Amino acid sequence: METIDRNTWPREEHYRFFASMSHPFYSLTFPVNVTALRHYIKEKGLSFYVAMVFLVTKAMEDIKEFRLRDREGVIVRHERLIPSFTDLKPGSELFQIITIETGEDLADFCARAKAQAAGQSEFLTAGPWDEDQLVYFSCLPWFPLTAVTNERDVDPSDTIPRVTWGRWVERDGQTMLSLSMELNHRLLDGYHVGQFYAALNARMEAL
Repeated sequence: METIDRNTWPREEHYRFFASMSHPFYSLTFPVNVTALRHYIKEKGLSFYVAMVFLVTKAMEDIKEFRLRDREGVIVRHERLIPSFTDLKPGSELFQIITIETGEDLADFCARAKAQAAGQSEFLTAGPWDEDQLVYFSCLPWFPLTAVTNERDVDPSDTIPRVTWGRWVERDGQTMLSLSMELNHRLLDGYHVGQFYAALNARMEAL
């Protein structure tokens, strides 16, 4: 983790502009082509949901702005991000939250997440990481998603991204998934979301 020198930080003026707002958050939803991912996970016997968590986290790591966090005016950049995602317990209406480091191998991450989910008895577990290393994920697989907002304590310094998606849709032989993100404008603009979108597509095409 590194601390950003705000005296030389190119984004300082933009940061101060959005830091003056009591609600600097924004949300957006956009379609992602997950056709290649569906074929890959079917061939490998992996979870689509967990694979998406892995790929979104790694695509965020590819964009340095997504690794920035605001600690009440102190800006830090993490080397790695850690996904924290909801997991519906089998045969239950209740979910638990799985938090686990990605590593570099998709299949290994899926296996470790499956084991964590099967062995976890608590609703939420703590870990040895910094809390603001996290990215929060949720999935609503019962219906297609067009927009979403997440619960939060209204802390304008909260710069942890929230990512959600619903059920995929078949369209013209392609599988499309609407991906929703809630971000803090103090650190992230639409331009950076565009970079993330390109990185995510590249990672899926490389499968």
